[in-house]
Amino acid sequence: MTAYLVGAGPGDPGLLTVKAAELIKTADVLIYDYLAAPEILKLAPAGCRLFYVGKKAGCHALPQEEINLLLVREAQSGGRVVRLKGGDPYIFGRGGEEARELARAGLDFQVVPGISSTIAAAAYAGIPLTHRDLSSQAALITGHERPDKAGSAHDWAALAKMGTLVMVMGVAGLDLSCQALIRAGRAPDTPAALIQWGTTPRQRTVTADLADLPSRAREAGLSAPALLVVGEVVRLRPELNWFEKLPLFGRRLLVTRSRERASRLSALLAELGAEVWERPTIATASLGETDIFHDLAGYDWLVFTSPTGAEIFLRGLMDSGRDVRALGSMKIAVIGPGTAEALAPFGLRADLVPAEHVAEGLLATLTAAGLAGRRVLLARARTGRDILPEGLARAGAREVKDLPLYRTFHPDWAEPLPDRPDLTTFTSSSTAEGLAARMPEAERAFFPAASIGPVTTRTARRLGFPVEVEAETATIPGLVEAVTRYLRRP
Repeated sequence: MTAYLVGAGPGDPGLLTVKAAELIKTADVLIYDYLAAPEILKLAPAGCRLFYVGKKAGCHALPQEEINLLLVREAQSGGRVVRLKGGDPYIFGRGGEEARELARAGLDFQVVPGISSTIAAAAYAGIPLTHRDLSSQAALITGHERPDKAGSAHDWAALAKMGTLVMVMGVAGLDLSCQALIRAGRAPDTPAALIQWGTTPRQRTVTADLADLPSRAREAGLSAPALLVVGEVVRLRPELNWFEKLPLFGRRLLVTRSRERASRLSALLAELGAEVWERPTIATASLGETDIFHDLAGYDWLVFTSPTGAEIFLRGLMDSGRDVRALGSMKIAVIGPGTAEALAPFGLRADLVPAEHVAEGLLATLTAAGLAGRRVLLARARTGRDILPEGLARAGAREVKDLPLYRTFHPDWAEPLPDRPDLTTFTSSSTAEGLAARMPEAERAFFPAASIGPVTTRTARRLGFPVEVEAETATIPGLVEAVTRYLRRP
């Protein structure tokens, strides 16, 4: 079998390469480093064996020699082994050492390059490593040197003449490195920057003259992992600093949607610079097969109140050996745009989407369309509100078939929250109820919330969560817009 040395990128999971993601999704064994983003690890399939071998200052999960032995042993045992390394495997990642061990053991291996933090962190801090007017060359060095080497391995005189100098893993020796550059001829007032946690929402950047940078970094409390950049290109940061100016940069947001539904909301918030903590407070489970697919004839309306209900119903229809033709002339009504989007993969479009994306709005719009003598099939969760079946019957529907397709429950969290969020997002009453079930009422007051709509707002407030903002339109983009507007306020 083949072992893969894979670059995990610099920290932003969006910078993972397509090939790296494909390999992780099919891995039997995943051996990963300290800087591998948690979102990337979630790509590993069920049953994949994970080994943490991370190294950070003063704390090594495994010595490098033992990592080499682990990699060789797992590769020899068969299966797809993915060695996931922060940044790029061959740029200060000891990937070359691990590749040699595999080669000496007679094992096949491939290397999948990753985006190195030496380039990415500087770019996210608004610092191009080269610029036609300021620097036509850049040198990459490490602040860690083998302890058995006598003296420094760096030619400081040559490095002092470089247009741009980039040093990784150099926080512990920052004073010595800056002094060495100055002694070697670099001007003390050369602009320099230290970038901590580059490309992530925790990114912090300090700029100063080369001589003053160590003291300024200490004052700011910067620590590893961090990247040092020295050169005239640092002067471009005030003009080119785009990442730290994103509207939600530095904000910590808790997303409580189910795991299957969280990705879109999380992605939109992350694009705006937020640090997103996905902790689903609800999950769904199908209630199994139903015989409704053998008796669809005669229904006039098919009503979906959630994307989950639409997907489970239509997937069940396909699994029964039928397809959308079995729906005949039945019209489809959905509660909102998100549910309408769930129809698209099945080649369907909604006939009715209410302007107000709540059960009351759906009921009013269906009533206006005329229900007298109509048969309605309501496909939804087992614990749905009574307003729809009762209201449809009052509106004159001849029959309302309330079809429970799935149940919701409160899942356990694999990891606790690292801290209190700046804002918690609730996309349904169930998400608020799920979070409330996890904490005492007195603690809920410290979780300010953003709600997708009035029904969710009422539930959250009844449970003791202070709802600070509510979406004007009950959609995911509407919720993101409301969150952004609130957190950007003066």
